[in-house]
Amino acid sequence: MTQLNQPQTEAVHHLQGPLLIFAGAGSGKTRVLTYRIAHMIQQGIDPYHILAITFTNKAAKEMRERANAITPLGEQVWVSTFHAACTRILRREALTLGYSKGFSIYDAQDSLRLIKECVKEKKLDELYYQPRSIAHVISSQKNELITPERYEHIAAGNFRESNIAEVYTLYQQKLEAMNALDFDDIILKTVQLLEQHEDVRCRYQSRFQYVMVDEYQDTNHAQYKLVQLLSGYAGNLCVVGDDDQSIYGWRGANVENILRFEKDYPGTKIIKLEENYRSTQTILAAANDVIGNNGYRADKALWTQNSKGHPIRVYMAQTERDESAFVARVIKEEVRAERARYSHYAVLYRTNAQSRAVEDSLVREGIPYRMYGGVRFYEHTEIKDILAYMKAINNPADDIAHLRIINVPKRGIGAASIAKVQDYAQENNITFAQAITRATNITGLGKKATSVAGFAGFMAELSHYAENNSVASLVKKILRDTKMLDILSDGTPEGDERTANVMELIATANTFEKESEDTSLGKFLEDVALVADIDNYQEAANAVSLMTLHSAKGLEFSAVFMVGMEDYIFPTSRTLDSGTYEEMEEERRLCYVGITRAKQLLYMTHAVSRMRFDKVMRNAPSCFLGEIGADKLTPVNMMGKPQEFRASAASAIQPRVAPPLAMRPLAPPLPSPANKTLDFAVGDMVSTAMTKYGIGKVVEIRPGGADYEVTIEFEGAGRKKCMAGLAKITKVDTELLNR
Repeated sequence: MTQLNQPQTEAVHHLQGPLLIFAGAGSGKTRVLTYRIAHMIQQGIDPYHILAITFTNKAAKEMRERANAITPLGEQVWVSTFHAACTRILRREALTLGYSKGFSIYDAQDSLRLIKECVKEKKLDELYYQPRSIAHVISSQKNELITPERYEHIAAGNFRESNIAEVYTLYQQKLEAMNALDFDDIILKTVQLLEQHEDVRCRYQSRFQYVMVDEYQDTNHAQYKLVQLLSGYAGNLCVVGDDDQSIYGWRGANVENILRFEKDYPGTKIIKLEENYRSTQTILAAANDVIGNNGYRADKALWTQNSKGHPIRVYMAQTERDESAFVARVIKEEVRAERARYSHYAVLYRTNAQSRAVEDSLVREGIPYRMYGGVRFYEHTEIKDILAYMKAINNPADDIAHLRIINVPKRGIGAASIAKVQDYAQENNITFAQAITRATNITGLGKKATSVAGFAGFMAELSHYAENNSVASLVKKILRDTKMLDILSDGTPEGDERTANVMELIATANTFEKESEDTSLGKFLEDVALVADIDNYQEAANAVSLMTLHSAKGLEFSAVFMVGMEDYIFPTSRTLDSGTYEEMEEERRLCYVGITRAKQLLYMTHAVSRMRFDKVMRNAPSCFLGEIGADKLTPVNMMGKPQEFRASAASAIQPRVAPPLAMRPLAPPLPSPANKTLDFAVGDMVSTAMTKYGIGKVVEIRPGGADYEVTIEFEGAGRKKCMAGLAKITKVDTELLNR
């Protein structure tokens, strides 16, 4: 324990009751969680009763390895991501929910394909009811634990939303018929399992008497509820997080979960880890300057005993090509002079589209790089095809998998023939896999019946082979019998890349068999479904890392380039033109995350003009740059060397407010709106212009500049924030409600 500072030691030793650890960037939270697990075991707590939840497989693996290094019993602790933990529970309890243990897990592409089928079956116009948009709606509802039945009730009276609700209902029915779950179902179904089956809930609560949750600020409502259910027996819940690093609101994360933890769990012990072991004093001071402009946050500030370090280097480029050339030039010169390795550098950007110019410059300079956050390995077409064969073998009810591969490689089975098979399956209430075995009975197939029956026979052969052979052997058989590898290897650079991807899949299967206790096909597919792109980050690879700011969370680099530091790039145009207070604060938190990835050097670049959407844009330097004290910044020339202030360069680092001024979150307390009174208070029942949510209860009222920001708890829809005037909030007479 001598490696821990005083707050860290306090966090490790506090084992009973609810504990909230505010862990700032680089404050050693993984060390704290690891030592806490070891201390529990040393105090005689059975590792069987400890559950630790992380957000990435990479973090879970690191925590397991560290805990095991301290005590051999550490490997017996259940350490996993939310989705891996829930999948493990669902595999054991699948029959209780009406699923078999071999259920498929659909990724975003699989889900989108099924939603497209539902839209088509409902005879809706895809231009007006875009499947991708509907997928987002369905995901949002599931994250709020809103079932199709509940959403149909919420959407009643709204023509468009009612149609979307019908698609949601049909989509869920098809998932269940195919013995499949989408990614959001993994959490939703586990919550439903624990809520609806007391015996199951008691069993898991009795087992997990000590629950720890990392990155709690990134939990959505479904995850929040799951944590409540799992930790309800003993109440020994420890959550770790940093509200200043909550950057996933767009996918349902709710920063309020960590900020209201003390209210949710009375008697909470709060510990703040504010000493940073990663960055220089200057970098941390800049991060504090930026995040201090957020009004809704816990009171804390990072500090460090590290050296002051170099000022943040600001480069004003003429264009995005000039900007990316600057990045490549600096990296090449530093590596050539043997002052750094390529792996020391990361280039961070707000959106993936910004990577193109950077990639072009790195390629021209012969600089090796690895990109993260783009197309995931398992989303490449050739990999998806092979995995679809494996999914269809593991779960014969998986129609989506069968539909993907029935004509891969080409078997002469066209869309019309496939539609006839689908119609036959629907008419006879059987799966697509069962229908293809009756190809000769399907009216209208004609000569194509032979091809369809041939595919059915091939799948039966593969299924039999899979029963007695390894996963890697199965992959090789699929490639051999379909001649897929010959088709992919067409002699082009793209073909070489596709072939390399397939060989990498075989290598992955071999590694899985060596390292996994359960080497079944189902376990392999589960691991593949739950892997995140950032889990493949290789710190040892000597290459520059390119990634979005979102993907960079949890990582650190000796030197960081934050490119595109311009208004309407970062913060985004949507945030500045039509965003809310919450969205602007999240953008600022994202900037804070980017800054705190840097250990020694931080470069911030912006361009005078930039091509976007085939138009030349001229944006001011980012308002976030203007929030950093000028004493921490220095303009640099094209070689990255400090230069004297010029009027044009100095303008980038002058204090400015975020445009538009009315949107800028101000430090608390905000002034109360002038000449505005409310006829309701916290605890009152109210109605709003958002009629689809019905009547709700006011849980919080905050001044919001010219209006009041009101948080309302709606039954079924959860908590929503709105402005009192815009939402036309009116108090509801509770006596009338009860009559």
